Amino acid sequence: MSVDARGWPIRRRLALLAAVETVLLVAALVAGGIALHSLSGARAQLLDVIAPQRLAAIQLSTALLNQETGVRGYQLGRQPAFLVPYTDGIRSQADAAAQLRQLGAAPGTRIGDDLDAVLRAATTWQAAAAPTIAADAPPVTADQVERGRMLFIDVRSALDAQLDHLTGLRDAGRVELEAAARFLNAMFVVVAGLVLLLFAMLFFGLRQVVTRPILRLAGEVRRVADSDVHSPVHGTGPREIAQLGADVEAMRQRILDEVAELEQAHALLDRRTRELDRRTQEAERSNAMLDRRTRELERSNADLEQFAYVASHDLQEPLRKVASFCQLLQRRYQGLLDERGEQYIEYAVDGAKRMQVLINDLLAFSRVGRKPGQYVMADAGALVDDAIANLEVALSLSGGKVARGDLPEVRVEPALMTAVFQNLIGNALKFKGETPPEVRVTAERDGDDWVFSVSDNGIGIDAEYAERVFALFQRLHTRSAYPGTGIGLALCRRIVEHHGGRIWLDTEAADTTFRFTLPAGEDPALEAVAHQDAAHEDSAREDEGAA
Repeated sequence: MSVDARGWPIRRRLALLAAVETVLLVAALVAGGIALHSLSGARAQLLDVIAPQRLAAIQLSTALLNQETGVRGYQLGRQPAFLVPYTDGIRSQADAAAQLRQLGAAPGTRIGDDLDAVLRAATTWQAAAAPTIAADAPPVTADQVERGRMLFIDVRSALDAQLDHLTGLRDAGRVELEAAARFLNAMFVVVAGLVLLLFAMLFFGLRQVVTRPILRLAGEVRRVADSDVHSPVHGTGPREIAQLGADVEAMRQRILDEVAELEQAHALLDRRTRELDRRTQEAERSNAMLDRRTRELERSNADLEQFAYVASHDLQEPLRKVASFCQLLQRRYQGLLDERGEQYIEYAVDGAKRMQVLINDLLAFSRVGRKPGQYVMADAGALVDDAIANLEVALSLSGGKVARGDLPEVRVEPALMTAVFQNLIGNALKFKGETPPEVRVTAERDGDDWVFSVSDNGIGIDAEYAERVFALFQRLHTRSAYPGTGIGLALCRRIVEHHGGRIWLDTEAADTTFRFTLPAGEDPALEAVAHQDAAHEDSAREDEGAA
């Protein structure tokens, strides 16, 4: 069914509506921001500048009045105590003047000029009053009193002019603050109106553009679903709804086609059922054959294990001969061969020894999980101590230390788990940095598992090699730098997984940290695995004896 592509999609209509409303809201918010900035500026000017200036001016006026009171009292009583208000007023005058300077009363400004006028008048009055309050001054005359009174009138006039100007600034600041507040409130009202308008436009627009076409389409779909499956479905309105109607119509056509195919499928059901019965019988025969091949495979695995054991021992003998005779050559002809000849003999001896170590490691790796082991509750701390005792020489040569916390009891094969601790601690001693190695073994409970951690301060392992180090023969360094066969961590993973746990390199830890889990407490699953391994071993031995 074709869809009219000329109608605007809902997305475009909503985008246009949102764009218009966004422009209006942004304009209102910008205006509101300007109003808020003006309000903040007016409030800051009024509270942080004008009000402190008036307070400082009042303090200045009070200080000068106290000075005048002290001078009059001293002139009348000639008591030094009467001069205390005068001396205190001098200090208060200096403090108030300094505060006004800090608040913007700089020379050249109106408030600065007012302050200069007050200070000039005060200085003139103080100069006239100073001779009358000296310690050895004669009694004050009426002319001196009158002259001091007239000079202080000038001081009062300057103070009144200063306060009048500050009061005018305060009143103007209040008017500006109220105007900014009114404008801000108006912007809030405008924003609220625009939001309500947006909701109204969205409600009526969605109702007209989306809801009604969807209701019409839903009515046609119900008619098809309830009674007339052959009635066509048409979608009208925006492009999306028209497309939805076309999809529903296509689905109706597919349903009709599938109904027809279903009727044909019923005709084939009986024949398919008979064929299914026949295949079921064939599957039963195949299962019997699979069981027989499984038993053959188990016997073959036992034969392969025996072969590996014999082959490894057969390989050990010629390697021992090669190493022994090379060492005999080295001792017999010591000093008779040139440097290159002795080096070749060392290469041969070293190669034979490394091959012996590699065969022994491979044999140990292949035996994990093959031979029946005895699972017992063992103290993990004792196993770590055994591993440390086995590494006594490596500890002495490296100057390292191994510390362990309180470790739990776990159900394991002690020999295998001792090998895990020995490999992890031995690696920490081998791959040490410039400082002596420090190894710490800890454990913590995590649900049904114990999580063991072996951390060290060695050279570390990059996160990209976190999985590679557990693969067979995977080495990150040359044999000349660090000896080894590359089997140790692979053996650790196989032993841990054999015990029902997992092992990994913690790439988020600060130090090099290997962690592995072991089931906590008695684990029936491990007992079942041990019994199953024992049964397989007995069966393999019986098959070998029969052969």
